[in-house]
Amino acid sequence: MKGRELRAKGWNRIGNIYVPNENYIKFEAWLQPIITACVREQDEQGTVWTPATFIERLGREINDESSLLFWCTRNHIPVFCPALTDGSIGDNLYFHHATHPSHLHFDIVADIAAVNNLARDAKRTGLLVLGGGAPKHHVCNANLMRNGADFAVYLNTAQEFDGCDSGAAVDEAVSWGKIKADAQSIKVNFPAVGHPHAVGHDHPRSVRAHHPSPPPRVKVPTR
Repeated sequence: MKGRELRAKGWNRIGNIYVPNENYIKFEAWLQPIITACVREQDEQGTVWTPATFIERLGREINDESSLLFWCTRNHIPVFCPALTDGSIGDNLYFHHATHPSHLHFDIVADIAAVNNLARDAKRTGLLVLGGGAPKHHVCNANLMRNGADFAVYLNTAQEFDGCDSGAAVDEAVSWGKIKADAQSIKVNFPAVGHPHAVGHDHPRSVRAHHPSPPPRVKVPTR
């Protein structure tokens, strides 16, 4: 379908996926009260928000076991986002900024320090890069602080000819010291959407090898 037809129907195209406007309306209705609460905590309690702590807050608000943020939050795994203000979250931050007298502030320097320190202090690090853009550059650059990652896998379809970081090959990162020269590393020219298919193909075999019977279901308390 042409973009004009999709626009008339209220459908937004993301690659080969159609997302109806109603989804964004529901997302806004869920997110705006959370932003308001975060602003109140910032103003009343002196809370210092970073993109990562804001994402952790979203994970606490999500009560859905199919959510990645749900599990990251409950297992104390930090999630960093170098472009938090891009996309729907950025739109909602703008909407809140335009309609409320008090605004949410983020300390992005604290996050870059945190992710760089994680890489610097780790005994070994590995990169699993799905896609490209700012997240790819962000995590590769963090490993520069430790003279390179010990292994790396890139999974994307971007190419080097246009000079963008998304298409940069593994060897480019080696030249910077972001990946060690003797690291095990590879770039797979395949859409990032292929990752869950690859994991799903191999995971059942590894589970059967270690668990003759199905593993017990983890019970996670809800809020």
